[in-house]
Amino acid sequence: MATKQPAKPPAPPVQSPRTDDGDALVVERQTQQVKPPQMYQVVMLNDDYTPMEFVVVMIQEFFSKDMETATQIMLKIHLEGRGVCGVYSKDVAATKVDQVLEAAHKAGHPLQCVSEPVD
Repeated sequence: MATKQPAKPPAPPVQSPRTDDGDALVVERQTQQVKPPQMYQVVMLNDDYTPMEFVVVMIQEFFSKDMETATQIMLKIHLEGRGVCGVYSKDVAATKVDQVLEAAHKAGHPLQCVSEPVD
């Protein structure tokens, strides 16, 4: 059981009252303009070794596209050398790229995928 009384906190310092001499500063509130985050597109690149069916499966699995859309993206990759699979925030795009590269590596395919800022 404690025998001492707890110490009282120190009293705040006393300030002298201010007099207004007419030179008061007025601060106006400014609204901040918030820009949306920079978006990144995930792009798959064509190679001569990865099967088209595997590319379609990757697009369906990691980008939630239906069979028809995934096939259209795969054909664009095959014919033009690259195709956009989706547009995401920076962190999500980087995660999608890592997932595709890891799955392609595990399957033994040299499929390449990159993320680029959207202009």
